[in-house]
Amino acid sequence: MGVRDDRTISGEKLTNDLKARINSIARNCNPPVQVKIKQLQNIIAVEAPQGEEKPYNCSSGYFRRLDGTTQKMTNHELRIMFQEHEAAPVEEKLNEDVTWDDISKEKIQDFLKEADVSIRKIVPRDILTSLSIAQDDRITNAGVLFFAKNPRKFILQSQMTLIAFKGRDRVHIYDRQDVQDDLLTQFNAAVLFLMKHLNRRSEIKGVNRKDIYEIPFEALREAIANAIIHRDYSIRGTSLMVEVYDDRVEIINPGVFPGSAKEGLRENLCSEKRAYSRPLFPHGQSRTGWHWNQADERSNGYGRTADASHQADRLLYNYL
Repeated sequence: MGVRDDRTISGEKLTNDLKARINSIARNCNPPVQVKIKQLQNIIAVEAPQGEEKPYNCSSGYFRRLDGTTQKMTNHELRIMFQEHEAAPVEEKLNEDVTWDDISKEKIQDFLKEADVSIRKIVPRDILTSLSIAQDDRITNAGVLFFAKNPRKFILQSQMTLIAFKGRDRVHIYDRQDVQDDLLTQFNAAVLFLMKHLNRRSEIKGVNRKDIYEIPFEALREAIANAIIHRDYSIRGTSLMVEVYDDRVEIINPGVFPGSAKEGLRENLCSEKRAYSRPLFPHGQSRTGWHWNQADERSNGYGRTADASHQADRLLYNYL
């Protein structure tokens, strides 16, 4: 304080009243900010160390410094900031309401079969602990999403909506399916729904027949798997949407891209740029097969989807 924008000294004297006002502003931030105030000759230095409880807000809201100016943050920027500074993603948080009686051995068996893993005796506590989705005898939300008998009892937004429209707009619905079950069931239901409603032709090679869909099915499977894996499960009242039109398929995934990832994705889906994502299984537990078999573990699913889609010269999906 006491320095003009052109860096010339105007001077400022630290009075008790001014010191009290500065401390009051700092204390009224949420969480409160600890500042150090010093008189340095004829200027005042107010030092605000980097906080450990981000984000902080004042009575007027949240602000950020951008190109030397202070600007109020938008709702989109706020959501990204809260996600980046969240202590733990919602999938990794322990769900205090679920018990081991709520976990389905059959769903664990189906998951292990999908992952090509054979285990004689299914012990849910041991398996979920080995996957890092259970700790201290408690189950995380990821465990609920995959293996609960009734996931929506604990996570209401654990659902997927599949809709087939007649035409090119969202007016006439001729088929709809609401899948309110675990994530593997959602994935398989979406694949079957697309197989039912997409046009296909057959090629005969020798004695073998191969069905070829109007949109490459590898790209569709990749898009669905990515939508499930990278969805924001903290947004209440939402559903992952798979919509089939006469001229396209749209996969609408609740959540936002942070920073410039969205623009980078728009510029080139096949580029090496990576969208922010987090695995449902923490600590690299993709050895179970979900990442390796259903989606590329290296987070290049967007590029693989676009590659397959571009080969057929079709616009595949609206993933934003």
